Amino acid sequence: MAKRDVSRREFVAGTAGALGAFHIVPRHVLGRGYRAPSDTINIACIGVGGMGRNDVRGVEGENLVAFADVDWQAAEDAFRSYPKARRYRDYREMLEKEARNIDAVTVSTPDHSHAPAAMLALKAGKHVYCQKPLARTLGEVKALMAEAARRPKQATQMGNQGHTGDGMRIMREWVEAGVIGTVREVHYWTNRPIWPQGLDRPTQAHNVPPTMDWNLWLGPAPERPYSPAYAPFNWRGWWDFGTGALGDMACHGMDAAFWAFDLGLPTRVTPETSKLYAETAPKTSRVTYEFPARGGRGPITVYWRDGGLWPPRPDGLPDNMSWPPEEIGGQMWVGDTGAILAGMYGDNPRHLDPARDAELKANPLPVKYERSPGVYKEWLAAIRAGTQPKSTFDGHAGPLTRMVLLGCLAVRAGRPLDIDAATVTPTNMKVPDEWLLPTYRRGWTL
Repeated sequence: MAKRDVSRREFVAGTAGALGAFHIVPRHVLGRGYRAPSDTINIACIGVGGMGRNDVRGVEGENLVAFADVDWQAAEDAFRSYPKARRYRDYREMLEKEARNIDAVTVSTPDHSHAPAAMLALKAGKHVYCQKPLARTLGEVKALMAEAARRPKQATQMGNQGHTGDGMRIMREWVEAGVIGTVREVHYWTNRPIWPQGLDRPTQAHNVPPTMDWNLWLGPAPERPYSPAYAPFNWRGWWDFGTGALGDMACHGMDAAFWAFDLGLPTRVTPETSKLYAETAPKTSRVTYEFPARGGRGPITVYWRDGGLWPPRPDGLPDNMSWPPEEIGGQMWVGDTGAILAGMYGDNPRHLDPARDAELKANPLPVKYERSPGVYKEWLAAIRAGTQPKSTFDGHAGPLTRMVLLGCLAVRAGRPLDIDAATVTPTNMKVPDEWLLPTYRRGWTL
């Protein structure tokens, strides 16, 4: 950290020129094949190990100015691959010192640090790409949505890669063409968790790895001693740090149906789980979302299963087809005249009936929804064009994450929740305030 705390007003004022400094010189002015320095986006990356390493790779064609990571062993490959990027442990220090040097920021941290990091970058006037889920709690999502809405010139995108894939567009085109009739049910399943869940807090003492700053890893979360039960990988199952199997994968899996059917908010969310624990998500859960009729469609029921639960083998599935059909997870949209199967990311969509599927593949429907160049290229193109990508914080990513987190809330509460659409909170139970908007440790703000 810097020796002197910088107020939010000073910080934002000091970075006001950052966006204005980003000017694109047309390539034709400079000649074919020449890329002007002003046509390169200056990017800082928060979290460059694990999934963060993939995000760095996704934007490596730009100017990578600085990296921040609390664990320099996890960050080693990125540090070695991009030696010109300046190195930090604390992203707050990086954003302060590099404010005038960067145009955009990627956020690839554990869930509990998504909101404070993304918010700080937004308020600094930067374009922001943030891994899913957008935040750990509903209150944090609400704050990010509101801040992004106030900053329409800053391109925001969540890392739900399937939203840029062809598969989900094909599925929507099929449904709107009446390929499976009226859809009333959607099913999801996943092999997550692939980390420990359903356990109590560890009591054994451990030394912090020498390459990790545990205080910075905790960030806004409540103080607790280090344990390998939390980091570097197992944090997803702990409510203070992650959102369990549902929060990890549903922003991918449920994305296509959320978009295609304009699901909005459920009126009721019903959890069925294995034994509940105070601090961790359960080992297994089945969550039922009930969405009311909306627009021109009728009500839809969505079923989520994790921890080794699979939906029943559908009627009409050929005997030679295995079930479930996807290794890491999948989805099935059930209509009154057929069903569509696809992977967790909406990839490889196919009709349940092999003959109908072959017909659709041989005679594709007209393209109705524009295809995307990919999650990173879409974000970078939006920055250059002064537009927005498809999964913006306030337009799609925030509402999608909010819907997913209502399921996490029901799982944690261990009871059905009736949802008030106006407040996005339960009406039949008073959940703890900390579940909705956590109190950050001193030094961390939203």
